[in-house]
Amino acid sequence: MKLPFKINLEDKVAVITGGGGVLCGAFAKAIAQCGAKVAILDLKKSNADKVAAEICSTGGYAIGVEANVLDVASLVAAQKEVSAKLGSCDILINGAGGNHPQGTTTKEYLYPEDISNNEGLVTFFDLDPDGVKFVFDLNFLGTLLPTQVYAKDMVANGKGTVVNISSMNAFTPLTKIPAYSGAKAAVSNFTQWLAVHMSKVGIRVNAIAPGFFLTEQNRGLLLNADGSPTARAHKIISQTPMGRFGESDELIGTLLWLVSEEASGFVNGVVVPVDGGFSSYSGV
Repeated sequence: MKLPFKINLEDKVAVITGGGGVLCGAFAKAIAQCGAKVAILDLKKSNADKVAAEICSTGGYAIGVEANVLDVASLVAAQKEVSAKLGSCDILINGAGGNHPQGTTTKEYLYPEDISNNEGLVTFFDLDPDGVKFVFDLNFLGTLLPTQVYAKDMVANGKGTVVNISSMNAFTPLTKIPAYSGAKAAVSNFTQWLAVHMSKVGIRVNAIAPGFFLTEQNRGLLLNADGSPTARAHKIISQTPMGRFGESDELIGTLLWLVSEEASGFVNGVVVPVDGGFSSYSGV
């Protein structure tokens, strides 16, 4: 990976949840290239180990660690492993998150006939509370709980940086995904709250709000079986002034800026959109 610019993270320990995925895997590789020792946390250890191996093969230092961001005991066990192998956490990137079909409607708009003839449809009235709860837990609690565990290291050291992953959905909710949009709005709000709360102990808290990037989670929504864009993908691109999906590497510059004390030492409590102009475009 070619970095847009390089910062010095030598002697730093970075912990990245969801690090086995496309976007957070790219984060892990970039952070490692800057000299940090990286702990890649993922529910599937094989995914974390794969990214760690790629980093180590190019001269970096990384370990894969199994962790469930919704299980405090799992997070504490992971923290002990990271501390023993790498040292205390200086940088936490809360990347774990996602959506669930049971928190998603079938159609963008509700029509009167959908109420009486909704066979096969998931309308607003059919949203499963358990599915909605899963999405909120994964995105919001999956950000809060790792921070509770790893920010203790930062408080002890008198400094640290937390970067949360929000979404442009937090600015303007997308049709069909009320649970995910609401959960990411909660992440943005929590980022601001936590930045204020932690300001007296030397911890900065910011967030990145990605627009549309092609990942394994959304591939089925954005691409047909033959690899061509779906109707929803065409609509997204038509509303994105830059006219395309983002590439994972295009989030790296914002990440490095936010974790660098030299570049953003007075930046605190911000949510930075990286969305090709999607959230700024009115459609006309």
